[in-house]
Formats: sequence, structure tokens, C-alpha cells
Amino acid sequence: MDVLYFAWVREGVGKAQERVDPPGDVVTVADLIDWLGHEVLRDKAKLRAAIDQRFVSLDTAIAGAREVAIFPPVTGG
Repeated sequence: MDVLYFAWVREGVGKAQERVDPPGDVVTVADLIDWLGHEVLRDKAKLRAAIDQRFVSLDTAIAGAREVAIFPPVTGG
């Protein structure tokens, strides 16, 4: 699966995306974030996610996902 990073998350990780193959015990977005191990991802309260371009909570299963995006909260005006 591809993991995409946006805004300050991308800056902290040092890349816009990476292709990963997580082990079977990584079942949710939160598990994936932990498994990725990037320091900038430690505070999950400051993160949002999307699976295949649909906003999801961090406890959403990643089974079958082609793409997981990780980004800071989005605000509009």
C-alpha cells in the first residue's frame, strides 16, 4: 500500500509518500502509524487519515486499502 503524508507531517517524515507492506498484526490506521515509527507521528491526537481518499477515524481497518493518507486536521473558512 502507499502511505501519503501532507503538510507538516510530510515535512517531519521527510518525504511525501512511501510504499509499505505492513505485517498481519497491523490492522488499523493507528496500528499502521505506530508501525511506521516516524517521530512526527507519535501524537495521534494531532493526526487525521483517509483511506483511498475517504476520511476515516484512526481505528478504521486498513485491510484492502491501496492508499492511506496521514495529515494534520483540516480547517476551512
